[in-house]
Amino acid sequence: MKEDLLSLDRQICFPLYALSRVVTALYRPILEEFDLTYPQYLVLLVLWEKDGIPLKEIGDKLLLDSGTLTPLLKKMESQKLLTRERSEEDERSLVVKLTTKGRNFKKKAECIPERLFADSGLTQEKVDRLKRSLDDLLVRLAPKLGNSA
Repeated sequence: MKEDLLSLDRQICFPLYALSRVVTALYRPILEEFDLTYPQYLVLLVLWEKDGIPLKEIGDKLLLDSGTLTPLLKKMESQKLLTRERSEEDERSLVVKLTTKGRNFKKKAECIPERLFADSGLTQEKVDRLKRSLDDLLVRLAPKLGNSA
């Protein structure tokens, strides 16, 4: 029956939405100890993988537009975690680089993922499987947004 398709229990969007809210809320007290917000933490994760990248690349990777990213980066710059500089190749582009403090902060942050799932009862194998499934879904659906993310 068609109405059954509109049952909340059949929607994939709701558990994803609810889980996003729950996980973000669980991160909040942990990240507050480090004076970080969840989006700032994500920026650091990106830069720890690849430092000195254009602002646009960070936005593309995190699905954030420059209007969201700019105030976030300004705050992180005031915390001395990173710098924003004009690109030498393209004056219109901003390059984001970690400071020594930002690079050194990685060691302190290593406990964050462990603390998040410490009492969840999830095995690493189950977390990895879930992550692969979510990544697959994201790869399939994100392109449908075009550049409007």
